[in-house]
Order: sequence, then structure tokens, then C-alpha cells
Amino acid sequence: MINNYESEITNFLKDLKEQRPTLEAEQREGRGRLWDKTLNSELEDGFRDGRVQQRPYVYQTES
Repeated sequence: MINNYESEITNFLKDLKEQRPTLEAEQREGRGRLWDKTLNSELEDGFRDGRVQQRPYVYQTES
């Protein structure tokens, strides 16, 4: 027996993609703007060198 059930979410996504055929390309473009970036290794090294060692319990007052 083959189950032809599709959830409301699946139907919503299919309808959305039909209404906005460029949706996936727009998502890829947005991801590219926010996440797909090359890192500057010199800058990363500077960040790493500038770190301050954190105490085990940061809320402990100095006595």
C-alpha cells in the first residue's frame, strides 16, 4: 500500500515555491552575503593573540 499523504508544511512549501520561483536563488544569495566569506588569516591570528584568559568562575569577586 502506497501512502500519498503530504503534510501541511510540505504543501505550503510547494505552493510557496510555485508562487516565488526565484526563492531558492534568493536564499543562496542571502547566505552568500552573510556566511560564505573568506577569512583574513592575519586578522584571525591577531584576535587569537589578543584573547584574555577567563577565570574559572567569572562572577567570583577578588578577595
